[in-house]
Amino acid sequence: MLNFDGAWRFESPGGISDGVISDFSDLIGKITTQGDVQRTLEHFKSYFAGAAGTTSGWSSDASWAQTDLHRYMNEAAANAPLFVEAFYDGCETLREKGIAVPDVRLTNTILAKHDTGFEIRPPDLISNAGDIAPVEVLAAPLSLDDQAKDTIQKSLADAAQLLSESRDRQAVQELLWLLETVSTAFQGLDTGNGTIEGKYFNKIVADLRRHNQGTTLDQVLIWVTALHGYLSSPTGGGIRHGAHLKEGIVTKPDEARLFCNLIRSYISFLLTEHERLTRL
Repeated sequence: MLNFDGAWRFESPGGISDGVISDFSDLIGKITTQGDVQRTLEHFKSYFAGAAGTTSGWSSDASWAQTDLHRYMNEAAANAPLFVEAFYDGCETLREKGIAVPDVRLTNTILAKHDTGFEIRPPDLISNAGDIAPVEVLAAPLSLDDQAKDTIQKSLADAAQLLSESRDRQAVQELLWLLETVSTAFQGLDTGNGTIEGKYFNKIVADLRRHNQGTTLDQVLIWVTALHGYLSSPTGGGIRHGAHLKEGIVTKPDEARLFCNLIRSYISFLLTEHERLTRL
């Protein structure tokens, strides 16, 4: 069983879309290829029947078992938490028997793809419908070439996907890499007060600050440097250089979303500043 708000078992917080039913049905179909088809279908029937508030009997053959399973899944879909729990529990009991089943990452990918508002973080099922939407990064400026723009958009998309799969540390790591990558766009740029000569993140930031003292850019770069330093430290965020085994801090989901939104906001601001400086 998954842990979630007990009230959800009696008053549904929302239903499951047909898309989730279809995707989960496809996964169950793939699981059945590892043994007795009808026995596997009957296995999942019992879980979804229970989620629908009823019991299931043995079907006359595999075809009817498939039909009955689909009916129970549709009935259970009225309560999203119970539906997800039925699929998760059904998979986990088969896993204990040595049968290959979808992992939590794949299940969460489907839940995120169909905007269910729920996510499995074993042993819990949480509602992420109230999560703060990610900060929107403005379109890459015209001053960057198409390859640079593609790199930025792909990295942003990859980070969003990693967050949806509860791969929190990897999501922050992806955006931290993108922050460092975006900084290289300032190499050789004439700021009007001097040229950016640094080739690496810390030196580039130092040059930018020196040539823009007392400005908003200067202040933002102070914050950027502080966040970058914390996330890089093995005894801090432990993202860039690994975490200290004894003193390192595991990245929590809410912290990951905070870090990702902060980095996205900094990237958006730096891209805007790059566009401005190239027009000087």
